[in-house]
Amino acid sequence: MPADDTSINLTHHFLIAMPGMEDEAFAKSVVYLCEHSARGALGLVINKPSDINLRNLFDKVELPLGRDDLAATPVFQGGPVQTERGFVLHEAVFASDAAPSEPVYASTMTIPGGLEMTTSKDVLEALSTGAGPRKVLVSLGYSAWGEGQLESEIAENSWLTVGADLRVIFDTPIEQRYDKALALLGLQAYMLSPDAGHS
Repeated sequence: MPADDTSINLTHHFLIAMPGMEDEAFAKSVVYLCEHSARGALGLVINKPSDINLRNLFDKVELPLGRDDLAATPVFQGGPVQTERGFVLHEAVFASDAAPSEPVYASTMTIPGGLEMTTSKDVLEALSTGAGPRKVLVSLGYSAWGEGQLESEIAENSWLTVGADLRVIFDTPIEQRYDKALALLGLQAYMLSPDAGHS
């Protein structure tokens, strides 16, 4: 078959695990895709909190947390890759004197849809002073797929996809995020069969 030039780009989409997903890292998960291209995909699970919160994390990196509104916010298990490394998903932040396309933090991926994902410590340093992005989701680890891997998992009915809604990431209680993501497709969990058949 010839290569398909109309390949799907699911950047700034949610992946919603189907009920039959047996991989423990992804069962009943919602993954926000930060990047998706022919080379593969990278995302963060947004509904699996770890047992530490941002106050604990800042203690570990020996920074004060200057944002009381974030102290009790859980750090998420973003995925099974590089689980010792922090990833900060946040609203796009622009320095007043920077060009609009210029990220403020050192290692930042700009995502279409108004978000950025930063891996450098300077975003934590900004939060430690009480500044920094207003809305943040911090995870340890990320989720990754190699070339063609995500597409084949979608074809096998492992995932549903839908355009991301920032309210699900930042404003929805964690235990409701899976159902809210499904609702973006007009679905409820009971409608999904764990063994979607292939004819």
